[in-house]
Amino acid sequence: MTQNIPSAWRWLAAAVAAHLAVSIVHGTAHTGAHVEQSAPALAFVFVVILAGPVVGLFLTWPAPRLGLWLIAATMAGSLLFGVVNHFVFDSPDHVAHVAPEWRALFGWTAVLLAVTEALATALAIREVGLTTKVA
Repeated sequence: MTQNIPSAWRWLAAAVAAHLAVSIVHGTAHTGAHVEQSAPALAFVFVVILAGPVVGLFLTWPAPRLGLWLIAATMAGSLLFGVVNHFVFDSPDHVAHVAPEWRALFGWTAVLLAVTEALATALAIREVGLTTKVA
């Protein structure tokens, strides 16, 4: 079965899995540092950042274009949300304002989230373009 799965899809799946793993570690840093999220922000985290890419990945089997677009949209939204909240806005969620004992883990996972989100967004958009040319 693994011989029938395209290499690009494997890279995309790896990026989504890495993003989920880093998100869990980042959530641990949020909890440890007592960085609270508002109800709307928390809903965004659970629906868009955590569930969206995973749902999109599973949708790539029955509906490849829909799944790829869902991954691209949720990862791009996650990237924007994370960059703005961790590096731009002067808030308790900014990497410079996190409790010192959690700052390194919080900061590194914020950077890794941005990297995995940018990578997955780019891979998904590239794959959408390739599936459009094939279809």
